[in-house]
Amino acid sequence: MQYHIFNEDFYNMGNEYIELRLIDTYEGTDNELPFYWWNIVLKSQNVTVGKISFRIGHNYHSYYNGNIGYEVDAEYRSNHYALLACQMMIKVAKYHGMDHIYLTCDFDNVASYKTIEKLGAKLIEEVQPPVDYIFYYEGIPKHKIYELCTR
Repeated sequence: MQYHIFNEDFYNMGNEYIELRLIDTYEGTDNELPFYWWNIVLKSQNVTVGKISFRIGHNYHSYYNGNIGYEVDAEYRSNHYALLACQMMIKVAKYHGMDHIYLTCDFDNVASYKTIEKLGAKLIEEVQPPVDYIFYYEGIPKHKIYELCTR
């Protein structure tokens, strides 16, 4: 696998509401894509409200896992912080030559799929992840798989 060079311009990014502060980068393996991983920080309070990661490239497993992973702490949900952070990922995708990205969530995670749909991603399918998916576990729920064009 050829590893991508991480761009230091993305180590800290922000808009008027939130800042993404790099926690770490990961070079990847044969199955896991290289990724950036950030804290989502609310600027007005200088408090971490969640985390977001961006996986560079595509492979069999990223179709089910998505290129973006995010979580917002319970007390900060319903403020669109995940959406604001995801919007910043489009620039990262473009830099890495990705004309589309996959976003996934459990089929019953309403908050997550509403965020993904507000981002402009289109639903490809609802699917049960296969047993050979790297993050498969007994009882894994169906996933909604979306695609977002970054051109």
